[in-house]
Amino acid sequence: MDSLLLRPFSSPPRLSLPAPRPGCCVPSQHFIHKTRNITVRCNVGGVKWDPSDHHLRHSDRKFVPGTSYPSHVKATSGHPFGSQPEAYNPTNSWKSALASVDAFYRFSRPHTVIGTIMSIISVSLLCVESSSDISPVFLTGLLQAVVAALFMNIYIVGLNQVFDIDIDKVNKPNLPLASGEYSLRTGVAIIVTFAAMSFGIAWTVGSLPLFWALFVSFILGTAYSIKLPFLRWKRFAVIAALCILVVRAVVVQLAFFLHMQTFVFGRSANLSRPLIFATAFMSFFSVVIALFKDIPDIEGDRIFGIRSFSVRLGQSRVFWICVFLLEMAYSVAMAIGATSSCLWSKFITVSGHAILASILWNRARTLDLTSKAAITSFYMFIWKLFYLLLVLWSSLQGMLTLYKFS
Repeated sequence: MDSLLLRPFSSPPRLSLPAPRPGCCVPSQHFIHKTRNITVRCNVGGVKWDPSDHHLRHSDRKFVPGTSYPSHVKATSGHPFGSQPEAYNPTNSWKSALASVDAFYRFSRPHTVIGTIMSIISVSLLCVESSSDISPVFLTGLLQAVVAALFMNIYIVGLNQVFDIDIDKVNKPNLPLASGEYSLRTGVAIIVTFAAMSFGIAWTVGSLPLFWALFVSFILGTAYSIKLPFLRWKRFAVIAALCILVVRAVVVQLAFFLHMQTFVFGRSANLSRPLIFATAFMSFFSVVIALFKDIPDIEGDRIFGIRSFSVRLGQSRVFWICVFLLEMAYSVAMAIGATSSCLWSKFITVSGHAILASILWNRARTLDLTSKAAITSFYMFIWKLFYLLLVLWSSLQGMLTLYKFS
């Protein structure tokens, strides 16, 4: 049989049918066509004959354990003796790379990353006492703090997504874990890697304030999200807000200031008036962010038993609480700025915060609280106000430094 199968054919085999007897039906052409695509069993290892091109070719069929023949060989057309590999398509590779970058971008929650980076830059500029302080030493210390904090930020937001997959399928279905783009194993691998890299940077640098900033953020971020007894503090509205306030307002402002002041510049710790003002103002802003982030997520939070302020008090009430808190913070900033002895500093501080307050009020009055998309957009708008505020402070601090030593 083997020799018969391997012998070349001069023409494809034909299906012979006996002459029909009277009263018997003649097989249709459709039936004859269907019987050509037959399944044969042979013991020729991985070789098959194709009646369409009269060639033998290797099969990709799976082999039956303990035998020398494939389980099934299909008499279908193909390339002689093995198929050619699929041609490399750079367009598909490029699209795949872009999709991977986009998935990680969404996983990292970029609005929080930008806020962390700008906050550290802003508070670091408070340590600058003269133009000569803007040196490679300053830039190196700033880069160490930013990268370490960035990695820790990705760990914290990633951990929250790992334990909120079911909630995010309702609230944020575009996130990679909720949408299925990332498996749970991939999400865990990412957050473990970034947490290790963050602490690795702190260990290599040797800055005690930097290490404690990362450690406190790690502990509070873990307790906020992880499902363990007495933890998952995000279930409790007040404790959840305090976690965000401590990290955003206290740790970022004080710990990273001390990293730059004591470790990078080697100076004594000096809690200046601008630092105290920045910490107090960031406390207001952190509370607003902690409250407002749950407004568009009320549906999923209610389903899964997260007792946020939005679930307990309602979206509209929490929304206007956030707006009034921010307006109050801007008013306090204008009042403090008006006491400045420098005329142009007074003008920039008062007018800058007044403009931000008016933009906030005009946008809030026109918001449709029945639209989740509109509420989410307003939440991103609050982050943009946060960025503008940091830019205002950083610019003002830089001008004051140049003015003082000019």
